[in-house]
Parts: sequence; C-alpha cells; structure tokens
Amino acid sequence: MDLLQPNTAQATVLVVDDTPENLSLMHGLLREHYRVLVAPTGERALSLAHGAWVPDLILLDVMMPGMDGYEVCRRLQADPATRDIPIIFLTARADVADETLGLSLGAVDYITKPISPPIVLARLRTHLSLKAAADFLRDKSTFLESEVARRTREVEALQDVTVLALASLGETRDNETGNHLRRTQHYVQRLAEQLRSHPRFARLLDDASIRLLFKSAPLHDIGKVGIPDHILLKPGRLTPEEFEVMKTHTTLGYEAILRAEQALGLDMPFLRFAKEIAHAHQEKWDGSGYPLGLAGEDIPASARLMAVADVYDALISRRVYKPPMPHAEALAIMRQGRGSHFDPDVIDAFLAVEQDFLAIALRFADPEDLA
Repeated sequence: MDLLQPNTAQATVLVVDDTPENLSLMHGLLREHYRVLVAPTGERALSLAHGAWVPDLILLDVMMPGMDGYEVCRRLQADPATRDIPIIFLTARADVADETLGLSLGAVDYITKPISPPIVLARLRTHLSLKAAADFLRDKSTFLESEVARRTREVEALQDVTVLALASLGETRDNETGNHLRRTQHYVQRLAEQLRSHPRFARLLDDASIRLLFKSAPLHDIGKVGIPDHILLKPGRLTPEEFEVMKTHTTLGYEAILRAEQALGLDMPFLRFAKEIAHAHQEKWDGSGYPLGLAGEDIPASARLMAVADVYDALISRRVYKPPMPHAEALAIMRQGRGSHFDPDVIDAFLAVEQDFLAIALRFADPEDLA
C-alpha cells in the first residue's frame, strides 16, 4: 500500500522499510509536513522513485529481505534519473563501519534507530533545503546552457548567412562561377577530413576547424567584385595586362575581409580562414604563385587545400575559352603539379578521395554541363 498526502505543494518523502510498524510510525511523524510514500521492499522503492511523484528525499532502511538498502542506494545513485535524490539511511545498524559504507555509497546522512522525532524532522528540513537549492542551481545552469546553445546557433546562422550573401554577391559579378563556390566548399571539407589524421595536419584540422573551413571557402574569390567588368566579364582569354589586374582579386578580397573584421573589433576564427583563403589560394608550393610568392609551409594550410579544390574545379568546368575537361584528364594534370603547384601531401590526399570529388562535381554540376 502507498500512503499519500493530498497536498501537492509539499515535498515528497519516500520511506522504505520492510516492517509495517516502522512504516506506520514514520508516516504518522511526517504526514503533517510532507507528502509521504512508503515502500516495504527495495524493488518497490525503485519503482516509486521512477513514478509520477518523484521523491524529493528517501528514508531508507538497510536490513530488508531480498534487496537490502545498500543495493537500493547503489542503483539509485547509478541511475541519472534518481541520482540527485538525497538518501538518508534510517536503520538499527549503528556500527561505524555500516555508517561509513552508507555514506560512501552516496547517502547524505545516516540516522540510527530508535529515532528522535525532532532530530529526524530537523535533518529532513536541512537536506530538503539543500536539495531545493541544488535543484535551483541545476535548473538555472541547464537554462543558461540551453540559452548559450541557442545564441551560438544564432551566431553560426548569422555567419552562414553573411558568407552566403557575400559569396552570392561575387557570383552575380562572374558569369562563369555557377556552382563553383558550392563545389569548392565541399571539396575543401572532404580534403580536410582526409588529412585530419596526417601528422602535418592533425593539429590544424579538428572538427571545429573543418567546420570553419567549410564556412569560409565560398569567400575565396570575393575579391572579384572589385575587378572591372571589362576584364571580369570578358568573353575570352585575358591579355597579360588584364591578367595582372585579375590577379589583384586575391588582395582585394583579403583587404575587404580584413576591413570587415576590424569594423567588428573582434578576432573571428572563421574570418581568419576566409582571409587566408582569399589572399593565398593562388600561391604555389614552389613559390611561383601570387600575390606574395609564398612557398611551402609559408602558405597557410587552408589556402593549400583551397588551391587543390580551385584548380580541380577550374579544369573540369566549362569556360568561354575551353570546354570542361574529363575527370581522368584533370587527375593527370593535378598529379603533374605535385610538389610544384601543390603541397605533395595535399595532392596525395586529393588522389586518395578523387572519386568523392567526382561525386561532388556531379552533385553540384552546372545546368549547362548536365544538358
């Protein structure tokens, strides 16, 4: 039988004891102050602890047939749903070793029989007050964690929208871009995943960095918005003089992102990657690239990944001056650039996942290439 007090505003105390007389005694003592649940066995106690009225505190006898109080305590403490319920052992076992064991199992107090009603009530009030304070702090902490998570999602969404808006602006200026930005974004992500266990890249390519690379990649050509239309939109090959102007898109993009970062007044990791990629994705491993002529490890890792993604996509894409190149031919040219144009380890990673690159290219193919 479960004896309940009807006042739901009161705390709930579960009394566990195999002796009916002890259950009646404790029920009579507590009923004026608390809602009281009683359980004659450990099994019943565990059932009630997961019931509709979760106890705010449990008074637990030790010596019971079947499952004793110590085992009940162990199971309650091991269960995330009940481990925060304070347990007070209420028992005739008065040895120091028994009390030590009970407290070591996670009980908050240990009261020996025969009981002193004022002491029992005082200790219950104390532990219920402590539990109420702990519950308040835990609920507040949970709320704050959820609020931080919500705000973080909002900030990340704002970053995504900002990047996509800027990248889309760049696309409107370049009639050859098509789905290039989306393809290169996924290429870079796949390359980073492949390299994350490589000794040279493991420190650089954790989950957070790979996410930021994915966000930043679409900004690699943002500087093209500053290139004059007669050069950017020219329906044919550029003259050497025009190509020199086109090359400035790397610096223009870097400086635009830098100014945006300075306006924010914050060091934003995803903008750091965006700056690196925009500025250095045309650098070459042997130092023959632009705009700074960087070589080897002086080229940021993010830009070395983007270089592979950007060149592969340019080879397989249609341009006004060339048809799209088959995947196999593009692979051959990429191999030739190992150690000259590209970081050898990055190109090796590319060759290991080249079928994934092909799948990305097909997934985000431009409409004219599907016709």
